[in-house]
Amino acid sequence: MSDFNCVLPQNIGIIMDGNGRWAKKRGLPRYAGHAQGARVFRKIIRYLNKIGVRYVTVYAFSTENWVRPKKEIDEIIKLLDNYLDDAEKYIKENVKTRFIGDRSAFGEKLVAKMERLEKLSEDFTGLTLNIAVNYGSRNEIVNAAKQIAAKASAGEISPDDIDDDMLSDHMYTSEQPDVDLILRPSGEFRLSNFLMWQAAYAEFIFMDVLWPDFTEKDMDKALNEYASRNRRFGGV
Repeated sequence: MSDFNCVLPQNIGIIMDGNGRWAKKRGLPRYAGHAQGARVFRKIIRYLNKIGVRYVTVYAFSTENWVRPKKEIDEIIKLLDNYLDDAEKYIKENVKTRFIGDRSAFGEKLVAKMERLEKLSEDFTGLTLNIAVNYGSRNEIVNAAKQIAAKASAGEISPDDIDDDMLSDHMYTSEQPDVDLILRPSGEFRLSNFLMWQAAYAEFIFMDVLWPDFTEKDMDKALNEYASRNRRFGGV
């Protein structure tokens, strides 16, 4: 992986898609796809940390996912709960973990576990992992706008003070660089309300492989594709 050192994206967003289809193809319940997807998530994050990626945001559960069957939702939340219970086993990996999204929909015990892991890993110096749960980019932007509007209403700022940097500072990912690469396996070609503000100049790579089948070799392929792109940011 040393070949990627000079062009490695420092910030990657991953839409972990295709778990249900993976299970259906095998005659398994959807939960089995999510469980396999969770195993792949651990493996890929470990790999990206090893090769030197600085930030990764994974789309674990969206604001729209609440319309799924209750049993499936319960199973996804249980996987998150299990991950939080196991997280201390991976302290040596030096991954700083943050949860982005609206936590108010989750129970107090689950939120407390999220906060515990964030506190435990806040001084870690390896990869920063953002786990997006009950996350929607439109909600994030609206929330940022409300915070700024409240400051303007209180006279703390003038409307003329509002600029791109101020909006960025009120996103869940404040103090992090914008996303360099958005990766979506599964054969779908859309953002699905994911990191729309942060992805203004991101490269997009869509791959026809279901997330539970995703491997380090697939990640290498995506990184090679990213390395071949000419990123001009509006210039020539």
